[in-house]
Amino acid sequence: AAGGGVPSKKAHGRLLGENSFTDYYLKYNQTEPPTIPVSQLFEGKGLEYPEGEITPHPLESNNYRENSDEKRARDRLQADIYSKVRQAAEVHRQVRSYAQSFIKPGIKLADMCQMLENKNRELIQEDGLSRGIGFPTGCSLNHVAAHYTPNPGDDTVLQYDDVMKIDFGCQIDGRIIDSAWTVSFNPRYDPLLNAVKEATETGIKTAGIDVRLCDVGEAIQEVMESYEVDIDGKTYPVKCIRNLNGHSIGPYQIHAGKSVPIVKGGDTTRMEEDEMYAIETFGTTGRGYIVEDLECSHYMKNFHAPHVPLRLPRSKKLLAHINKTFGTLAFCRRWLERPDGGSTAVHGTKGKQEKYMGALKNLCDVGIIQPYPPLCDVKGCYTAQYEHTIMLRPTCKEIVSRGDDY
Repeated sequence: AAGGGVPSKKAHGRLLGENSFTDYYLKYNQTEPPTIPVSQLFEGKGLEYPEGEITPHPLESNNYRENSDEKRARDRLQADIYSKVRQAAEVHRQVRSYAQSFIKPGIKLADMCQMLENKNRELIQEDGLSRGIGFPTGCSLNHVAAHYTPNPGDDTVLQYDDVMKIDFGCQIDGRIIDSAWTVSFNPRYDPLLNAVKEATETGIKTAGIDVRLCDVGEAIQEVMESYEVDIDGKTYPVKCIRNLNGHSIGPYQIHAGKSVPIVKGGDTTRMEEDEMYAIETFGTTGRGYIVEDLECSHYMKNFHAPHVPLRLPRSKKLLAHINKTFGTLAFCRRWLERPDGGSTAVHGTKGKQEKYMGALKNLCDVGIIQPYPPLCDVKGCYTAQYEHTIMLRPTCKEIVSRGDDY
């Protein structure tokens, strides 16, 4: 199909930007549905990837940065990194916009994830560890806040009254874009979604070089907890989920060591120049505290995994597969059971892992692999999330994953 045309299609989910269209990418001569790899729409035509939203760093001590020759020079030295990050961000925008066109009540979550992830692989031109999916597609429902994706055999179907957090990632050379939004169809949840959206925007606004992590958390909490939501005649205050937070991001390391709290009283450590952060907030009608529960789907190799001699041949084989396919990026059981075992570029159609559960448990028991089970508030409550990736550039703050949608 020829690309181009005028964007016109609207998402089914609520509270996405009023100027957002699921086929926005037509303006870049993409096809509908999108099939042209993002690199061909930009680099292939000698064009730069779109910048994210550029804002100054807060704090008066940062006012000099915008026009400092030294800081501008530092900025220019990283142009190639910025280009990779922006390419991954444009893939994220195109994939999520495409997904917004088919996410509606009645879809099976496993089908939804497969469609989204296959489009991600296609538009980023998946190539093993050098470019591909950043982590499994989270589609946590209602009282489950994070780290749920369907395991093989899970036939859960999206309902009109569900509140679903779609959290997925793209990576190029280990530069990960981590961004999420909340899907709902029933207007009764609007105040919950608005609270979280506003709280995330406040976190983004407050973040910057030399800003204390605790100050970001305090600003987020103040906004989040100014909202309440009426469900079936009962009024619930919106609470921050106090043991969830944003995080710094490093190459091939989704959680790189610093946490951005979403309540007051946190760490006084400061954000620094050249760091990347996922700023995410979670609001809930529940108790504001999550615990690990339900069957695990998400796993990730420990970034600083010790070299443990493995006795079981099956464990050795699975670890070799993980090292080659995912490295230190997160993965899920569904991917291990694909014909390509998680990467067509690496394995072709000969990657499928069989009878791997015992080996996977063994790798978790010895500390090489970390399981990340679903994170749940109290059953019957509703949780929402919005998240963006930001770069703390020497001259400015760039909200790289910003789109017309959120």
